[in-house]
Amino acid sequence: MFDFSKDRREEEARVRSEGRLPPGQSLTQKFPVLHYGPVPRFNPETWDLRVWGEVEEEQRWTWDEFRQLPRRKVVMDLHCVTRWSKFDTEWEGVGLRDLVDQGLIKLKPTAKHLLQHAEYGFTVNLPIEVALAENFLLADTFNGQPLDPDHGLPLRGVVGYIRGREDLETPYLWKGAKWLRGLEFLAEDQLGFWEQAGYHNKANVWKEERFARG
Repeated sequence: MFDFSKDRREEEARVRSEGRLPPGQSLTQKFPVLHYGPVPRFNPETWDLRVWGEVEEEQRWTWDEFRQLPRRKVVMDLHCVTRWSKFDTEWEGVGLRDLVDQGLIKLKPTAKHLLQHAEYGFTVNLPIEVALAENFLLADTFNGQPLDPDHGLPLRGVVGYIRGREDLETPYLWKGAKWLRGLEFLAEDQLGFWEQAGYHNKANVWKEERFARG
Protein backbone atom coordinates (compact mmCIF):
# COMPACT_ATOMS: atom_id res chain seq x y z
CA MET A 1 0.00 0.00 0.00
CA PHE A 2 0.97 3.62 -0.45
CA ASP A 3 3.06 5.10 2.41
CA PHE A 4 2.18 8.78 2.89
CA SER A 5 5.03 9.23 5.39
CA LYS A 6 7.62 8.91 2.62
CA ASP A 7 8.86 11.59 0.27
CA ARG A 8 6.81 11.88 -2.92
CA ARG A 9 9.83 11.31 -5.14
CA GLU A 10 10.81 8.22 -3.17
CA GLU A 11 7.30 6.80 -3.54
CA GLU A 12 7.27 7.65 -7.23
CA ALA A 13 10.55 5.78 -7.71
CA ARG A 14 9.08 2.79 -5.90
CA VAL A 15 5.92 2.51 -7.99
CA ARG A 16 7.97 3.05 -11.16
CA SER A 17 10.26 0.18 -10.16
CA GLU A 18 7.16 -1.98 -9.60
CA GLY A 19 5.99 -1.25 -13.13
CA ARG A 20 2.93 0.65 -11.90
CA LEU A 21 3.69 4.14 -13.22
CA PRO A 22 2.60 4.47 -16.87
CA PRO A 23 4.69 6.52 -19.31
CA GLY A 24 4.29 10.28 -19.02
CA GLN A 25 2.71 10.11 -15.54
CA SER A 26 3.79 11.56 -12.16
CA LEU A 27 2.70 10.47 -8.70
CA THR A 28 0.48 12.78 -6.66
CA GLN A 29 -0.31 12.55 -2.95
CA LYS A 30 -3.40 14.72 -3.44
CA PHE A 31 -6.62 14.05 -5.35
CA PRO A 32 -6.84 16.81 -7.97
CA VAL A 33 -10.31 18.04 -8.95
CA LEU A 34 -10.89 18.29 -12.70
CA HIS A 35 -14.23 18.54 -14.47
CA TYR A 36 -16.16 20.57 -16.98
CA GLY A 37 -19.10 22.65 -15.76
CA PRO A 38 -20.66 23.20 -12.31
CA VAL A 39 -20.95 20.73 -9.43
CA PRO A 40 -24.55 19.48 -9.20
CA ARG A 41 -26.56 19.29 -5.98
CA PHE A 42 -27.58 15.86 -4.71
CA ASN A 43 -31.11 15.24 -3.45
CA PRO A 44 -31.53 11.60 -2.35
CA GLU A 45 -35.32 11.97 -2.53
CA THR A 46 -35.34 12.70 -6.27
CA TRP A 47 -32.13 11.05 -7.52
CA ASP A 48 -32.36 7.89 -9.60
CA LEU A 49 -30.21 5.80 -11.93
CA ARG A 50 -31.72 4.70 -15.23
CA VAL A 51 -30.59 1.67 -17.28
CA TRP A 52 -31.79 1.34 -20.87
CA GLY A 53 -30.84 0.58 -24.46
CA GLU A 54 -29.77 -2.93 -25.49
CA VAL A 55 -31.30 -4.59 -22.41
CA GLU A 56 -34.22 -6.97 -22.05
CA GLU A 57 -35.91 -4.71 -19.52
CA GLU A 58 -35.24 -1.11 -18.56
CA GLN A 59 -34.41 -0.37 -14.92
CA ARG A 60 -34.67 2.70 -12.74
CA TRP A 61 -33.30 2.59 -9.20
CA THR A 62 -33.86 5.21 -6.51
CA TRP A 63 -30.95 6.06 -4.21
CA ASP A 64 -32.25 3.72 -1.49
CA GLU A 65 -32.73 0.94 -4.04
CA PHE A 66 -29.27 1.43 -5.51
CA ARG A 67 -27.72 1.15 -2.05
CA GLN A 68 -29.33 -2.30 -1.69
CA LEU A 69 -27.67 -3.71 -4.81
CA PRO A 70 -24.74 -6.17 -4.47
CA ARG A 71 -21.64 -4.30 -3.35
CA ARG A 72 -17.89 -4.79 -3.62
CA LYS A 73 -14.63 -3.03 -2.75
CA VAL A 74 -11.82 -2.48 -5.24
CA VAL A 75 -8.31 -1.08 -4.69
CA MET A 76 -6.99 0.62 -7.82
CA ASP A 77 -4.30 2.97 -9.11
CA LEU A 78 -5.82 5.97 -10.90
CA HIS A 79 -4.21 7.61 -13.92
CA CYS A 80 -5.48 10.95 -15.20
CA VAL A 81 -4.90 12.11 -18.78
CA THR A 82 -3.51 15.37 -17.30
CA ARG A 83 -0.49 13.26 -16.20
CA TRP A 84 -1.06 12.66 -12.48
CA SER A 85 -1.38 9.21 -10.93
CA LYS A 86 -2.77 8.28 -7.51
CA PHE A 87 -2.01 4.87 -6.06
CA ASP A 88 -3.77 2.30 -3.85
CA THR A 89 -7.11 4.11 -3.74
CA GLU A 90 -9.98 2.14 -2.22
CA TRP A 91 -13.46 2.34 -3.73
CA GLU A 92 -16.75 0.76 -2.74
CA GLY A 93 -19.88 0.50 -4.81
CA VAL A 94 -21.60 -1.72 -7.36
CA GLY A 95 -19.86 -3.77 -10.02
CA LEU A 96 -21.65 -3.80 -13.34
CA ARG A 97 -20.51 -7.38 -13.90
CA ASP A 98 -22.23 -8.41 -10.65
CA LEU A 99 -25.52 -6.90 -11.79
CA VAL A 100 -25.31 -8.77 -15.09
CA ASP A 101 -24.22 -12.06 -13.51
CA GLN A 102 -27.08 -11.91 -11.01
CA GLY A 103 -29.68 -11.06 -13.64
CA LEU A 104 -30.39 -7.59 -12.30
CA ILE A 105 -29.42 -6.24 -15.73
CA LYS A 106 -30.21 -8.54 -18.67
CA LEU A 107 -28.13 -7.54 -21.66
CA LYS A 108 -29.17 -8.34 -25.20
CA PRO A 109 -26.53 -10.06 -27.38
CA THR A 110 -26.36 -6.79 -29.32
CA ALA A 111 -24.99 -4.85 -26.30
CA LYS A 112 -21.41 -4.04 -27.33
CA HIS A 113 -20.82 -0.62 -25.75
CA LEU A 114 -21.80 1.38 -22.66
CA LEU A 115 -22.54 5.10 -22.68
CA GLN A 116 -22.46 6.64 -19.21
CA HIS A 117 -24.85 9.58 -18.82
CA ALA A 118 -24.06 12.12 -16.12
CA GLU A 119 -25.61 15.38 -14.95
CA TYR A 120 -25.91 18.27 -17.43
CA GLY A 121 -25.86 15.89 -20.40
CA PHE A 122 -22.22 14.82 -19.98
CA THR A 123 -21.45 11.40 -21.53
CA VAL A 124 -18.55 8.90 -21.51
CA ASN A 125 -18.27 5.77 -23.65
CA LEU A 126 -16.67 2.39 -22.93
CA PRO A 127 -16.56 -0.93 -24.77
CA ILE A 128 -18.67 -3.52 -22.99
CA GLU A 129 -15.68 -5.71 -22.12
CA VAL A 130 -14.13 -2.84 -20.12
CA ALA A 131 -17.42 -1.84 -18.49
CA LEU A 132 -17.94 -5.41 -17.29
CA ALA A 133 -14.38 -5.87 -16.02
CA GLU A 134 -13.36 -5.87 -12.36
CA ASN A 135 -11.60 -2.51 -12.64
CA PHE A 136 -14.78 -0.57 -13.51
CA LEU A 137 -17.02 0.28 -10.57
CA LEU A 138 -20.15 2.32 -9.96
CA ALA A 139 -18.69 3.89 -6.83
CA ASP A 140 -20.30 5.86 -4.02
CA THR A 141 -17.51 5.53 -1.45
CA PHE A 142 -13.83 6.54 -1.57
CA ASN A 143 -11.35 5.39 1.09
CA GLY A 144 -14.18 4.51 3.46
CA GLN A 145 -16.10 7.79 3.12
CA PRO A 146 -18.99 8.88 0.88
CA LEU A 147 -17.87 10.75 -2.22
CA ASP A 148 -17.58 14.49 -1.78
CA PRO A 149 -19.38 16.74 -4.29
CA ASP A 150 -16.23 17.60 -6.28
CA HIS A 151 -15.46 13.92 -6.85
CA GLY A 152 -18.90 12.83 -7.95
CA LEU A 153 -21.39 12.70 -5.05
CA PRO A 154 -23.44 10.54 -4.96
CA LEU A 155 -22.25 8.17 -7.70
CA ARG A 156 -19.48 7.98 -10.26
CA GLY A 157 -17.96 5.49 -12.61
CA VAL A 158 -14.35 4.83 -11.68
CA VAL A 159 -11.81 2.88 -13.70
CA GLY A 160 -8.19 2.13 -12.86
CA TYR A 161 -5.39 -0.40 -12.60
CA ILE A 162 -5.69 -3.35 -10.22
CA ARG A 163 -2.21 -4.41 -9.16
CA GLY A 164 -1.16 -7.64 -10.82
CA ARG A 165 -4.09 -7.65 -13.27
CA GLU A 166 -2.33 -6.93 -16.52
CA ASP A 167 -5.10 -8.86 -18.26
CA LEU A 168 -7.49 -5.95 -17.61
CA GLU A 169 -7.41 -2.96 -19.93
CA THR A 170 -6.70 0.27 -18.03
CA PRO A 171 -8.11 3.49 -19.52
CA TYR A 172 -7.43 7.00 -18.21
CA LEU A 173 -9.65 8.14 -15.36
CA TRP A 174 -11.94 10.32 -17.50
CA LYS A 175 -13.50 7.09 -18.81
CA GLY A 176 -15.49 6.91 -15.55
CA ALA A 177 -18.15 9.64 -15.37
CA LYS A 178 -18.73 11.69 -12.22
CA TRP A 179 -22.33 12.46 -11.08
CA LEU A 180 -23.64 9.41 -12.90
CA ARG A 181 -27.37 9.24 -13.73
CA GLY A 182 -27.77 6.70 -16.52
CA LEU A 183 -26.31 3.63 -18.21
CA GLU A 184 -27.20 3.21 -21.88
CA PHE A 185 -26.13 -0.01 -23.56
CA LEU A 186 -25.48 0.36 -27.29
CA ALA A 187 -25.03 -1.88 -30.31
CA GLU A 188 -22.72 0.68 -31.94
CA ASP A 189 -20.10 2.89 -30.32
CA GLN A 190 -21.03 6.50 -29.64
CA LEU A 191 -18.36 9.03 -28.71
CA GLY A 192 -18.71 10.77 -25.36
CA PHE A 193 -18.10 14.44 -24.52
CA TRP A 194 -14.30 14.36 -24.35
CA GLU A 195 -13.95 11.90 -27.21
CA GLN A 196 -15.90 14.30 -29.44
CA ALA A 197 -13.47 17.02 -28.33
CA GLY A 198 -10.47 15.07 -29.62
CA TYR A 199 -9.52 12.73 -26.77
CA HIS A 200 -8.59 9.16 -27.65
CA ASN A 201 -11.49 6.74 -27.86
CA LYS A 202 -9.71 3.81 -26.14
CA ALA A 203 -7.50 5.86 -23.78
CA ASN A 204 -5.13 3.04 -22.76
CA VAL A 205 -2.74 4.41 -20.12
CA TRP A 206 0.17 2.08 -20.98
CA LYS A 207 0.06 3.12 -24.64
CA GLU A 208 -0.35 6.84 -23.77
CA GLU A 209 -3.53 7.04 -25.80
CA ARG A 210 -4.35 10.58 -24.67
CA PHE A 211 -5.56 12.22 -27.87
CA ALA A 212 -6.93 11.05 -31.20
CA ARG A 213 -4.50 11.03 -34.08
CA GLY A 214 -5.12 12.10 -37.66
